Amino acid sequence: MAHITASVEYGLHCLLWLATADTAALSSRELAALQGISPTFVAKIFPKLEKAGLVSASSGLRGGYRLAKPAARISLLEVVDAIEGRKPLFDCQEIRDRCAVFDGQAPRWATQGVCAIHAAMLKAEAAMRETLATQSLADIADTVARKAPAGFAVEVRAWCDERGAARGTQRRPRKGAAHRGKNA
Repeated sequence: MAHITASVEYGLHCLLWLATADTAALSSRELAALQGISPTFVAKIFPKLEKAGLVSASSGLRGGYRLAKPAARISLLEVVDAIEGRKPLFDCQEIRDRCAVFDGQAPRWATQGVCAIHAAMLKAEAAMRETLATQSLADIADTVARKAPAGFAVEVRAWCDERGAARGTQRRPRKGAAHRGKNA
């Protein structure tokens, strides 16, 4: 059975920081350090997100990743598909035609149409995909912002600015990015 892996969770957390940190570009190493996760793992995720058009990358001293479009226009389904590929939730093995009673000759009624178990799983997958398609990165960012204490965003920006200074330059605020959901 295929499923959503930790790569999606890591990718969503990283994108959440890009949507809410309100800073210049962040490197995959900085995003990993911010969350206490593996930089190698994060570095493997971001090329997939870039290829899908969800982030853009820049090189150099101020280089790193930014959202390629507003967080409100990035669905969770886009992130899942970018990282995992469009793989099925369930992989039917067609067990129904192997019943010992059939003695190797499954009757048509037993194998006709889609397996009832597979049909139920397809329905569940469709519901999951529909739900993920209607939820945006901005929706998650708004939920986190409501939960976090008032000064938390300032602390995150300060942490990012310290890392920027360590890379040899102070980060400059992006024009027009004073609120999450703007191009990052």
